[in-house]
Amino acid sequence: MNLKKEKITTLGSLKKAGYRSQGIKDELRNNLRGKIIKGEESFLGVWGYENSVVPELERAILSRHNINLLGLRGQAKTRLARLMVNLLDEWIPIVEGSEINDDPMNPISRYARELIKEKGDDTPIAWLHRNERFYEKLATPDVTVADLIGDVDPIKAANLKLSYADDRVIHFGMIPRANRCIFVINELPDLQSRIQVSLFNILEEGDIQIRGFKLRLPLDLQFVFTANPEDYTNRGSIVTPLKDRIGSQILTHYPDDIPTARKITEQESRLDKIQVEAVYVPEIAKDILEQISFEARNSEYVDTKSGVSARTSITAFENLMSTAERRALISGADKTTVRLSDFLGVIPSITGKIELVYEGEQEGADAIAGILIDEAVKSIFPEYFPKIEKLERKDAQGPYDELISWFFESEGFELLDDYTDAEYRRALDRIPPLNKLIKEHLPEISKTDGYFFKELLLWGLVAHKKLSKHRFSEGFQFKDLYGSFISGL
Repeated sequence: MNLKKEKITTLGSLKKAGYRSQGIKDELRNNLRGKIIKGEESFLGVWGYENSVVPELERAILSRHNINLLGLRGQAKTRLARLMVNLLDEWIPIVEGSEINDDPMNPISRYARELIKEKGDDTPIAWLHRNERFYEKLATPDVTVADLIGDVDPIKAANLKLSYADDRVIHFGMIPRANRCIFVINELPDLQSRIQVSLFNILEEGDIQIRGFKLRLPLDLQFVFTANPEDYTNRGSIVTPLKDRIGSQILTHYPDDIPTARKITEQESRLDKIQVEAVYVPEIAKDILEQISFEARNSEYVDTKSGVSARTSITAFENLMSTAERRALISGADKTTVRLSDFLGVIPSITGKIELVYEGEQEGADAIAGILIDEAVKSIFPEYFPKIEKLERKDAQGPYDELISWFFESEGFELLDDYTDAEYRRALDRIPPLNKLIKEHLPEISKTDGYFFKELLLWGLVAHKKLSKHRFSEGFQFKDLYGSFISGL
């Protein structure tokens, strides 16, 4: 309901304006109905959920349900909850001075009722913006009932000279103070069972119990819980009666395809204008970056139950940009282009985001990150160049024979990290078969992107065990596979 709040400062003027109070669940429902009718998006900036999570979430809101978003880490659960604020009215009136955002037309606290009884239509009114109607609490083992519900405040009792039998000695916790708001409890299974039990009456009957007081406070709340399925076995669980009181449980998921994952990464990456202007990123580089997360989610070395957060790709992209930017700064260049060898710089952002199984721990986090990058290259490679089969006839001619022969007849090829862009291009141009393969399979490719694809050819042949790649302190060395083996002996 849109009111000119500047002119409405008392209960009497609110009544004259024709204000009608409604519960927060009805408020969300009515505003969502309006968006759906107009064809507007209800959850802007959330990608990949258009045909799965968002319709289920909209159905839950239309049903006036409390909601549990269940999914692995980095699946935008908290973001979805925060976006629900956009479905609230922009402003709502409250009794001025109320601790629990009392509705002037339907007060529930003793303070508000007594104030209205005393002042009547002259009761002062304040206005609450929707951005102030979002409360969030991370469930940790040290959370207490007093934090969430409230407790007796002895200092208040002493100052007001009240006995402990008077309900005015109560200090309200976060949930009563979030009356008429969206209240989110993140990682619900981490909340101790006895604390979860304290939520029963609030969700179902609307009354709160504090230290022997049973207050009939019909709180008006939209609860949104988030939980990770892995938490059910690792740290705790959601007690069954509480699950029974949550209207809708909605399963979230990771992006299903590279384009969707790219949208999320580009939207969430924190890059400044200088970086964006100084570093050019080929589209293929963005695809490989996202493919790393897809490989991690299917890797035998990674604990897939723990999940691989979308933040892996976001921080990896930031690191990739910074790697190229740092190289340009060292060489004194104003601009540069991302190289495949720059992906070495994303390893720190991968190792901190993935949980490894025993075999992965034995290999080491850095080694697994390197394997994931190689696997990403291997998966993307056939989209641009002829596929390399695992089993090939020995006498069969392949499209890469000339390139492999070049390495067989040479002493190898080094690509240094600190090469300037000109040195990098000259180094790759010294391999004639690379130029030939690019012209043959990617005739329309730009010259700038062409050098990234040249490097992709080398990494792809390494991933398919046609060449060998060795990392040394200054860069990478590529060699013929058998020559490398013999020199190793």
